[in-house]
Amino acid sequence: MSKICFPKPGNFVYPVPAVLVSCRGKDGQSNLITVAWTGTVCSDPPMAYISVRKERASYAILRESGEFVINLPSRAMARAVDFCGCTTLRKLDKWEATGLHEGESRMISAPTVEEAPVSIECRVTQVLPLGSHDMFLAEVVAVQVEERYMDKKGGFRMEKVDLMAYSHGEYYALGELLGSFGYSVRKRKREEK
Repeated sequence: MSKICFPKPGNFVYPVPAVLVSCRGKDGQSNLITVAWTGTVCSDPPMAYISVRKERASYAILRESGEFVINLPSRAMARAVDFCGCTTLRKLDKWEATGLHEGESRMISAPTVEEAPVSIECRVTQVLPLGSHDMFLAEVVAVQVEERYMDKKGGFRMEKVDLMAYSHGEYYALGELLGSFGYSVRKRKREEK
């Protein structure tokens, strides 16, 4: 198999999550921003990050408040996710424009997105200037999940949510189960017997 050199090396790990980040400034104004540069960075203590361009309207809110919510959207929210990534708070209220509703966080003042199946409440511990984006490293202080997406053992059933991913300007739905952790080892052990 031959490989070619990718023309823009700044965009190289795909797909990435497509999430809605909600935040609230000290003045009470809240906003939604679509983020693709996000993820888990540590499990103990639980930590996550988002990376945001300085010119985004939410950047100042994030710096000022030090809090945000990573809302994992379902396929049904795809249009709103795209809209919030293409518009600015400086021109309109994204909550009103998308028909999404502010939910109540348990531990921080930033709102959740009521329609999101999963909302991850975060408190910023450090801002790392990286170049085009600054990374907001944060401690996860609470997670809210719609009860219907949890199994009887307390496990999250991602395939039922129909989460989204983003790859080179396009959105994709996730959900097909390919295996569970350790399935490759279990299979090999069965074959060896």
